[in-house]
Amino acid sequence: MGPAPEGLSGRERFLADARARGVAVQLVSRPDARSLAEAADLLGIEPADIVKSLVVKHQDGTFLFALIPGDRQISWPKLRALLSVNKLSMPHQDVALEATGYERGTITPLGSTTPWPVYADSSIAGRRIAMGAGEHGYSAFVDADDLVRGLEATIADISDR
Repeated sequence: MGPAPEGLSGRERFLADARARGVAVQLVSRPDARSLAEAADLLGIEPADIVKSLVVKHQDGTFLFALIPGDRQISWPKLRALLSVNKLSMPHQDVALEATGYERGTITPLGSTTPWPVYADSSIAGRRIAMGAGEHGYSAFVDADDLVRGLEATIADISDR
């Protein structure tokens, strides 16, 4: 999929890209949360059921998304080994915004202004998850397997407890 259409809000980009990829999402509004645990409580789910969309900077200057359950952390050694690189980093929030069109706390691969490669932790498979929906005050529920298929994501063990 090419760059996201200009002039759409983050939530509209998210929904349009989900539709274009055939990924069914259930958008829900929720009050702003100060933490992932608070967001999970507001949604009536466990933190493990919220999947963080992390923007990772590749050593060649490009970016990728790492989808990590809320109760886990990205495993830098595992991700570096998977990509056969020596260096990966988390960019500053301004760089992540420029790379995706989304502010921290709203980031999702769906509707990103650039469709970076997606790597999903294997622990999300077979589950219904919640994720950012491109705009503060919203979350989306989605079948993780549908999301992975729609994004043509690579599934791998890329997290630790």
